[in-house]
Amino acid sequence: MKGFVPTPPETVDGMVELLFRGRPPGPDDRVLDPGCGTGAFIDGILRWCAKHGRPLLRITGVESDPRHVDVLRRRFDGDRAVEIVPADFLLSEPGTYDFIIGNPPYVAITGLSEDEKQQYRARFVTARGRFDLYMLFFEQALAGLAPGGRLVFITPEKYLYVDSAGPLRRLLAQYRVEAIDLVPEDTFGELVTYPTITSVRNAPPGTTRVSRRDGSPAEVDLPQDGSSWLPALGRPIAQAGGVTLADVCERLSCGVATGADQVFVHAADRLPVELRPFARPTVAGRELVPGSTTIPRRNVMLLPYDAKGRLLAEDDLGALGRYLTQDEIRGRLLSRTCVRRKPWYAFHETPMLQDMLRPKILFKDISATPQFWVDWTGDIVPRHSVYYLVPPDLHALRVLLRHLESPAAHEWLRENCQRAANGYLRLQSRVLQRMPLPDPVLSELKAGHPTPWPAVSPRHKKRGALVEAIPR
Repeated sequence: MKGFVPTPPETVDGMVELLFRGRPPGPDDRVLDPGCGTGAFIDGILRWCAKHGRPLLRITGVESDPRHVDVLRRRFDGDRAVEIVPADFLLSEPGTYDFIIGNPPYVAITGLSEDEKQQYRARFVTARGRFDLYMLFFEQALAGLAPGGRLVFITPEKYLYVDSAGPLRRLLAQYRVEAIDLVPEDTFGELVTYPTITSVRNAPPGTTRVSRRDGSPAEVDLPQDGSSWLPALGRPIAQAGGVTLADVCERLSCGVATGADQVFVHAADRLPVELRPFARPTVAGRELVPGSTTIPRRNVMLLPYDAKGRLLAEDDLGALGRYLTQDEIRGRLLSRTCVRRKPWYAFHETPMLQDMLRPKILFKDISATPQFWVDWTGDIVPRHSVYYLVPPDLHALRVLLRHLESPAAHEWLRENCQRAANGYLRLQSRVLQRMPLPDPVLSELKAGHPTPWPAVSPRHKKRGALVEAIPR
């Protein structure tokens, strides 16, 4: 099966101990490994039975890869306790099992065919948004878990907080999530997945035991509404007031996606004179150097839009039109998927230039340590790997910059942001929009405005980032 990742024996043995903790299996119990690969967990269960002097229970391994099935049959041929089923677990009837254990395949939606996506979306409530295959394994396995039965899976930690896993979190919240163990990052060697072992019992919800990567334990009550579990698992920072970063910003968003940077982005010192009226300075995340406050202005972006973000008519493009209609360049633009719904020379996403071309705070999409840069001139167009935050005025910009650079804000980001490889953080706009602002910051913001600070209500928000009532 796609996404197969071998599980180290020591991890297998630890998971089998969790599987049978407090409830040793009987000879009539059934255990399932729903994507058994080459049989690591089957071996682990047999080892556990031998070590503890327990009779063998009935073990079923389901595997869709014929190469692995051949290995499994050779390894367990003649073992009456083990049944190997050559099938796609997600498209089979799960049956009923007292214990389920495994390492489901990790396959992002980009690794699936269109037929597979449609088939899974029709079959699973967890197949929403940019789902991963292991999320569907949770749903299918839980459907086959007997009352009182236990499931133990090792998966990437992302299901704890990504938006696409909201349906999975709502599903899991209907069961007793007994434990969430955030195991060492190097569990799978160089494959950095931030692995997590989740233990679930088919019983009413209750308190969850958490083991963090720093070794500290916790007992938590997980949200049941599908929202991120990360704040509950970490050390949430207490904030007063209920006002978030989104409430005090004109816009907090990702930079411009042209769909063809090789066409629209050029070195500033080599740009032909006739194209300069259409150019604005631009910056990508890789150009923002940690430790430096300078924003490089080496490159420019050609914009077929006016200052309000309205696409120029083709007849008004002038020199830019002559450049874009060159055969090779026009061919590149026509190959983009966005031209199915937009004019051939439009960007993949419409740039919000009316908001963007103002003094703003910039930050990289992926960073080892949160850092923020300021575009004081307001003329820089951030590219898709840079996020930007537009406050209502320069006073708010200075106040918010100080807060974003504070230890408290950095701690909140570390607790709430997704993680990329090697400990890097993903500083996504939808996460920063939810950052609560403490009372001292709100007081500073109020001091810059002559009228009282407005009451904040979700209905005031426009596009998740603009509060109309904020006084100018």
